Amino acid sequence: MSDDEIVIPEVYPDKARRLRYWIWVAALLLCVGLVAPIITLNKFVLIQNTFSVLSGVIELLKKGQIFLFLLITGFSVVLPILKLWVLHGIVSRSEAMKDRVRKQLHLMHLYGKWSMLDVFVVAVSVVAVKLGALASVEMRYGLYAFAGSVLLTMLITSRIVSLTNRSGKH
Repeated sequence: MSDDEIVIPEVYPDKARRLRYWIWVAALLLCVGLVAPIITLNKFVLIQNTFSVLSGVIELLKKGQIFLFLLITGFSVVLPILKLWVLHGIVSRSEAMKDRVRKQLHLMHLYGKWSMLDVFVVAVSVVAVKLGALASVEMRYGLYAFAGSVLLTMLITSRIVSLTNRSGKH
């Protein structure tokens, strides 16, 4: 292996296989978190609204809230999917150029700083769209699945960075 290559699957095949497994777990949690109910709003006594991230962003679009729709769709749907796809690529490739992998990991590190913002933005924006004068809010299992995906993705990214730094020294 030349000095300009980082090939996690070749240097650490067992760890790469485990990381791929955890990436699939994170992807499953993300899917559940996007489609499952994340919040239930109870207005007064009789009115109850339950919705998911996807139904929340669709509602934003229907109400003409284009900026919020784009912001939440970008940070809470598109970027997490792209991040998992890139991480899977890094631990699946038989060859990867050092500069490309380092650039991808650097971009993920920058995005990672906003990861917990995903959960906050989704919860707050969906509440803001639906919340009436008097309402109580119930967090649902979709929010926990979404948060679990975000946290697991952060751990996977950290582990890949650690392995990449080590394999670069071999």
